[in-house]
Amino acid sequence: MPPTIRVGILNDSAADAASASSDLTRWLRREIDAVRTSGRLDAEVEIIQTYGLGLPWGSFEEVECAFDELDSQGVVLIVGPAIGDNALLATPLADRAKLPMINWSGAERARGDYMFHLQVGSHEDESLLITRHLAAIGARRVAVVYDLSPIGERHLEYLEVEGRIVGLEIAAAEGIQPLAANAEDAVRRALASGPEGFVYFGLGLSAPAVAQALAASGWSGPRIMNTAGMRGHDPMFAAKIDGWIYPDLYSDHNRTLAANLDPAAPAFRSAVGHDVGRLVAEGLARAPEPTRDGVRLGLEQVKWLPAAEGMEGTLLGFGICDRGALHGRYLVLRQWRQGRSVEV
Repeated sequence: MPPTIRVGILNDSAADAASASSDLTRWLRREIDAVRTSGRLDAEVEIIQTYGLGLPWGSFEEVECAFDELDSQGVVLIVGPAIGDNALLATPLADRAKLPMINWSGAERARGDYMFHLQVGSHEDESLLITRHLAAIGARRVAVVYDLSPIGERHLEYLEVEGRIVGLEIAAAEGIQPLAANAEDAVRRALASGPEGFVYFGLGLSAPAVAQALAASGWSGPRIMNTAGMRGHDPMFAAKIDGWIYPDLYSDHNRTLAANLDPAAPAFRSAVGHDVGRLVAEGLARAPEPTRDGVRLGLEQVKWLPAAEGMEGTLLGFGICDRGALHGRYLVLRQWRQGRSVEV
């Protein structure tokens, strides 16, 4: 009888299944079943899901408890966390337990010997893309409102670094709380600097307050945010950030995505679901043995798979000392226009 191996999903965005807005289980199951049907994986795979409401709504202690629960159940791989702040803090947990994890966040620093990373954005790459776009359209003097968090502060740092290279000046930078419901004062102070462009950086929960204050001000220049704009796939959120440009994870021209679209869900969810499912399935299939260290080695052997995220030609894979899954143009500038996300 073939062995049974366990894979965990750590959901850090919900306290329980009833409050979860997404579930990767079916994507993992689809890709795992595909490699089992092909004969490349003999083991039965059990998927176990835990919930730990992490930052900024809850606490990292909840995430750590969810991790410990999966660790105690003998999983050989964990998928999660999805929030960058939690992924950063979970990285030493994975390395200490020698338990492979694939976080799907924007935290490039959330990588380690056992922590792999599927880039759902990037605090560093997004800021570079945003800086170059602003410079290209002639908005070389910008105001920034950012979350006072590792996410917002890292984005701002890389905007400053790339800005010095391309000649972009940060005329003002105003910090707000990640859960701020009112940003009028911060926006007013930022606009007092006379910017040619306006930037928001953060997790996105404070983005509607920033967008509302900017719209009320009457300022009509170009506005751009990080992948927080992906929250616009909720129609109510999209209405609040209409006109904003942002990096997303999908292109209308990606053939792998087109072949795997779920018509009942936003395209980016299909892109992420396919890619994380493929990484998990291929890591298990390529593992020399069904152990944690075997899965770590299996993940390192995943190479040059077509990604559903990003532009056509973006590739998935890891390697020795390579823990970032996406290679190529995986960020796609889009803009919210009357409730639709349009590729720029």
